[in-house]
Amino acid sequence: MQVPVSDIKIKKRIRKDMGDIASLAESFKRCGQICPIVISRNNQLIAGHRRLEAAKLLGWRTINVVIAEGTDRISALEIELEENVQRHDFTLEEIAEATRLLDRLRNPGLFARIFGAIARFFRRLFRVRDDSR
Repeated sequence: MQVPVSDIKIKKRIRKDMGDIASLAESFKRCGQICPIVISRNNQLIAGHRRLEAAKLLGWRTINVVIAEGTDRISALEIELEENVQRHDFTLEEIAEATRLLDRLRNPGLFARIFGAIARFFRRLFRVRDDSR
């Protein structure tokens, strides 16, 4: 669901240090908003302050939201805490592996390019639809 950014109310928040909003905004440019922010029925922000600020930085007029039903002050604070505590960053080894895989996918070797060209040729020849894209 889309809500106008200007309609979202921000009350007192636990997080004081917003971190690098510019890099999050760059991520929004590349990938879009992957996760919606969470608001109450009266448009009060519950979770996603950094995402909201990144959207503002980009000049977005609307943002994807999820409305948390029946939230009082206690449950809103619990959601804010859970969202920020229950996460697990990638290890350096996992980041390195993902980077290697991404590089291989972006720059396939000679054999992979030749095989891909042959497969595309036969799909066109036999008019086979490629649903993997």
